[in-house]
Amino acid sequence: MAAAAHEPYRAVWRWHFYAGLFVAPLLLILAITGSIYLFNEEIEDAVHPTLHFAPERLAALPPSRLIAAVQSAYPGAVTRIDLPSQPRRTAQVFVMPTQGEPLRVFVDPGTARVHGAFVYTRTLVGFADTVHGSLLLGRIGDAIVELAACWALLLIATGLYLWWPSGAGWYRALWPDLRARGRGFWRSLHGAVGVWTSALIVFLILTGLPWAGVWGDLLRAGTQSFGIGYPEQHRHHGPAKTTTPTMAQAIGETPWTLRDAPMPVSAHAHHHGPTGVSRAPATDIGIDAAVGVLAAQGLVADYRLSLPQSTDGVYTAVVYPNRPQGQRSVQIDRYRGSVAADTGFADYGWAAQAVEVGVQLHMGNYFGRANQLVMLLPCLGVVGLCLSGVWMWWRRRPRGRLGAPRTSTPTQAKTVVVIAVACGLLFPLLGASLLAVYAIDRWLIARLPRVQAALR
Repeated sequence: MAAAAHEPYRAVWRWHFYAGLFVAPLLLILAITGSIYLFNEEIEDAVHPTLHFAPERLAALPPSRLIAAVQSAYPGAVTRIDLPSQPRRTAQVFVMPTQGEPLRVFVDPGTARVHGAFVYTRTLVGFADTVHGSLLLGRIGDAIVELAACWALLLIATGLYLWWPSGAGWYRALWPDLRARGRGFWRSLHGAVGVWTSALIVFLILTGLPWAGVWGDLLRAGTQSFGIGYPEQHRHHGPAKTTTPTMAQAIGETPWTLRDAPMPVSAHAHHHGPTGVSRAPATDIGIDAAVGVLAAQGLVADYRLSLPQSTDGVYTAVVYPNRPQGQRSVQIDRYRGSVAADTGFADYGWAAQAVEVGVQLHMGNYFGRANQLVMLLPCLGVVGLCLSGVWMWWRRRPRGRLGAPRTSTPTQAKTVVVIAVACGLLFPLLGASLLAVYAIDRWLIARLPRVQAALR
């Protein structure tokens, strides 16, 4: 009876072990890079002060002057300019040079003096940002990060089950046992850190998953289908029904809600004569006129302005403040100078609004420094859990072997399948990976005595 009572515990421990073995190194990377990006602006200002700051200006020059100065110093195609609101901040111009990687060039809005440039991915913040999203492996890395995040949810669930105290002295499990020595101390520390930070870690995972490739695309498609995602005027006009590029494809960085929204186009790329024959190209109103139209719409500064990259492209201004209630995306027809689209936070469905709020909380933006410090806690918790968990495993494992808990029984195996199916409905990558690990564990490793011995 005693052995049977311990069977569920051993089964959960085995899956907690597997989850930790796979997730710990990746979670450690995500926690460290996430901590860096939480303070991205502070780090950039400290590392590159000469690029980010300029003497206080009384008035700003037209954007065309800034772009001309940038192209004179760094020849190439300009794709975007970020116009600052603070009087001592430089403008940031995105340049695709004739050779080499994309540049971010910093220019004084008051004098058009170019302060310098860098390749974003070669900076500390840029490196952390890229690693945090894709481990520098593109779409494959994005899938690995998503899989690690999903397995972390399983790790937390099984960890809480293993930690759950019983008896009258349950409250002692909330704190590390400072009187214990060796593995007992590390076990109590591991459990206490986990229970105090697990809710915030789950919050970080759930608010980060919308940006993941598989789950994020499914979530956007689901919210769109139920009419609670991106705005009414964009619904049923997605990329599946038209060759028009999405906003993400056209300009790169967009609010999560509008990534799949079809990009508006400029009305007339050419003037046509009475017979419909194209006579002459239409005239672009130019970036200065586009900025004037945006000013008439209430956008004066502190927005990202992407330039049209095709004959039917549009000028796109994106306001992306720390509080998403101020988000706004405005497209200007490059020939007519009219507003092709104007979408704000109030136009989003309630689910999309919730995701946008979650994203800003995840990045530590919503409540300023307090938000940064609160989100730093789960990052530090993850580091502590990974290091203490690995240390306990290293101390416990038999010499020369992995030290995995023994294989689950057929009854427990059925439970694993049920859990995998349930997880697959919510998180497809997690469900598929659970079944794959179970199949390897149950049918491959079990038939290889030498491998089984090495694992134990």
